[in-house]
Amino acid sequence: MAGKPKLHYTKGRGKMESIRWLLAAAGVEFEEEFIETKEDLEKLRNDGSLLFQQVPMVEIDGMKMVQTRAILSYIAAKYSLYGKDLKERAWIDMYVEGTTDLMGMIMYLPFQPADTKEKNLALIIERVTTRYFPVYEKALKDHGHDYLVGNKLSWADIHLLEAILMAEECKPDILSAFPLLQAFKGRTSNIPTIKKFLQPGSQRKPPADEKFVAIVRKIFNI
Repeated sequence: MAGKPKLHYTKGRGKMESIRWLLAAAGVEFEEEFIETKEDLEKLRNDGSLLFQQVPMVEIDGMKMVQTRAILSYIAAKYSLYGKDLKERAWIDMYVEGTTDLMGMIMYLPFQPADTKEKNLALIIERVTTRYFPVYEKALKDHGHDYLVGNKLSWADIHLLEAILMAEECKPDILSAFPLLQAFKGRTSNIPTIKKFLQPGSQRKPPADEKFVAIVRKIFNI
């Protein structure tokens, strides 16, 4: 039997968090080896573990996989979370790319200068409510099913729930104008594997605070 996937990243969300979400939703146990110093990162680079000298890196099925998108699509396909045919996969890809763009904006907010944070937070809230969430609200309405693609949980749903919870950390009532997304959040949050991941003590990481931002800046020289 193959060992558990091993995730190499800092002890925070970043680009690894969506990978943690996807594995957890698929019911896959995983181990984490945290990069806590610049030396930890250099060791991975020097021993040839990082194809492009970058993390996230996931050891899975005898591979040392890098590039977030490649890792996510591999896990989605492996655990039947990537649609039943090419068209469904295309829709999943489109929805995922949208939520990735949105989550990227939120993810980088703690790393921005204090004098621009308020302006950028306002931009995120505006984009969430006018560009992104209306798309998913309409998709659920037009599709008429519990899930975004087909009538089965997919990577697109897991990614959207992660994005919803991140957006709510920016503005707790951000779903107020989106009743179908509110219902979607309730349904998907109660899927047993996801519910377990949302409990305290899971491998889900908290939002980045000033201490974590300082550690990341030191490790990656930013």
